[in-house]
Amino acid sequence: MKNNIFGGDNNKNSNQQGKKPKFNILWMYALILAVILGIYWNSNMGSSRKVSWTKFRECLQTNSIDSIVVYTNKQEANAYLKDSLAKVMFKNIDLSNKKHNPVFISTQIPTTDKFVAQLDSLDKKGIDVGPVRYDTASDISSWIWGFGPFILLIVFWLWMSRRMSGGAGGGGIFSVGKSKAKLFDKNDKTKVTFKDVAGLAEAKTEVAEIVDFLKNPQRYTNLGGKIPKGALLVGPPGTGKTLLAKAVAGEADVPFFSLSGSDFVEMFVGVGASRVRDLFRQAKDKSPCIVFIDEIDAVGRARGKNPSMGSNDERESTLNQLLTEMDGFGTNSGIIILAATNRVDVLDKALLRAGRFDRQIFVDLPELNDRKEIFQVHLRNVKTDGSVDLNLLARQTPGFSGADIANVCNEAALIAARHHKVAVQKQDFDNAIDRIIGGLEKASKVMTEEERKSIAVHEAGHATVSWQLQYGDPLIKVTIVPRGKALGAAWYMPEERQITPRQALLDKICSLMAGRVAEEMFLGIIDTGAINDLERATKIALAMVTYYGMGKTLPNVSYYDSTENYGLTKPYSEKRAQLIDNEVQSIIDQEYERAREILNKYADGHHQLAELLLEREVIYTDDVERVFGKRKWTSRNDLIEEQSNQASDSNTSVALPSGTQSDTNEEEKPQVEQPPVFNPDQPSE
Repeated sequence: MKNNIFGGDNNKNSNQQGKKPKFNILWMYALILAVILGIYWNSNMGSSRKVSWTKFRECLQTNSIDSIVVYTNKQEANAYLKDSLAKVMFKNIDLSNKKHNPVFISTQIPTTDKFVAQLDSLDKKGIDVGPVRYDTASDISSWIWGFGPFILLIVFWLWMSRRMSGGAGGGGIFSVGKSKAKLFDKNDKTKVTFKDVAGLAEAKTEVAEIVDFLKNPQRYTNLGGKIPKGALLVGPPGTGKTLLAKAVAGEADVPFFSLSGSDFVEMFVGVGASRVRDLFRQAKDKSPCIVFIDEIDAVGRARGKNPSMGSNDERESTLNQLLTEMDGFGTNSGIIILAATNRVDVLDKALLRAGRFDRQIFVDLPELNDRKEIFQVHLRNVKTDGSVDLNLLARQTPGFSGADIANVCNEAALIAARHHKVAVQKQDFDNAIDRIIGGLEKASKVMTEEERKSIAVHEAGHATVSWQLQYGDPLIKVTIVPRGKALGAAWYMPEERQITPRQALLDKICSLMAGRVAEEMFLGIIDTGAINDLERATKIALAMVTYYGMGKTLPNVSYYDSTENYGLTKPYSEKRAQLIDNEVQSIIDQEYERAREILNKYADGHHQLAELLLEREVIYTDDVERVFGKRKWTSRNDLIEEQSNQASDSNTSVALPSGTQSDTNEEEKPQVEQPPVFNPDQPSE
């Protein structure tokens, strides 16, 4: 972007402003030093000596005076000496440069009249004192000491005002209430367009419509429509909310103001509200325009939840001013507010109402097809070979945001460069995903043979049971090499579902319990390595009973609070709590026994997987398929990919399988911690 953020038309003025010297505190030190040296130099001009009036008269009578200068305003006289008297008054003096370094004595005379009478008496005696000049002294040192402190105080005040205003050129201390928004317009060269935003088709459609409102307002106003006041981008971190706003700035032919919610916050009272007023004043001058506020939750939190002991809350004052400017008594025609947050639940309801933010655009985690497009964008500048399969990469990264995918591509390039490769290969991407999810391999970590066998049996139990279950996650890779905090790890490919049936939750609990079941069955012992599996299985069982109403003894009852106004007391009695505990324990015991039955049935295959792990330390999907054969169940991911390929061949849109619910059902369903791609066991304490 150009330096001239308030309009890019005048490049010359922009360059001149950029070349202004910046104030440095060292200048002040240099000024003080120069003043001290000046005083010293002024007070030591030549070789001088202060003497009494009596001594001065005695020197005048020696007939060794060249000239006399009398300063009438100071009642002071300077007598310049001849060489004979100078050698007596000043020992070891160098008289070779007497012209530039005169030698004189000075005294305080009683009055000018008495001094004239003294000179007349010397003249009558025939004593020559040379020419006498009467002058007025300019006391530079007195002037400096008198006015110097005031000058230094003014310089210090100017320096402090510049610092408080955010640097040179900020307008002084009085600019602290000015808006810090950056302005981008059509003259800026560096642009992000909708082509640079992969996926997010619905979100791009909505924000593109807003841009079209500003470009062609007559098309909508002729039909009686009104331009929306604002749009709120909502979604998890890293999904591309700010990137989407940058694309709006790149696509729009109108001014675009960008700032963060924290830019309104300041240590001074009233500054936040003042900056809000100044922001909208600038926006009105540039209307029609777009104002983007990133992380608006920093200033838009709900009021009244954190009272400040009756004192004035600066954040609430800022929010009140923002509400008034967005939709108050006055109108801001032609100003559209874009805002982004991942904490929409904490925003004030007055901020979310229609007329302020007319639309909430959900920017969710990318699905399979979206991840393919995101990989294509980030791989534009990455040199790859034919082994890289975008479809496989997209399937290996469920739950990854756009920022995570960008990190995967960058990490793969770094790994390839570290091994001096000329192109990034499939193995580099696999290593990058493994490192991001599980951490760096710890091949140097020492483990006993007993620990290796326990980990191999445990991980083989997970792989065996999950391969045989209908809703079990397909296996990608299992290793017993320590990685991060885990002694062993398994990578699965969870299905991306909008709704989850009860049997899928039960199958997940069954596969989580399989590791401990395998240890108990084939080793005769249990250890602490299953703590992570037990924790996740218990959370899923508890959610089934208390959130989803899937309990047998407590059916169709949910204690989930979508408003998140959880109190200190439970919403059920102690008797009901006992029933919930019994139901959770019953679900876990039931799935524990089901995992035991599956491992009994496929014990030989389990032993083969465990032996492969001990021998090679890593096994893949092909190894499991050779032992158990192909899976009987077709996953939803396979259906999505198959339909995606058919759609790309026929240039038709992709249709989701029948029965797939829309995002509205997801809002009504409470968010329970879903099992991640990486399933490491907790290391033994």
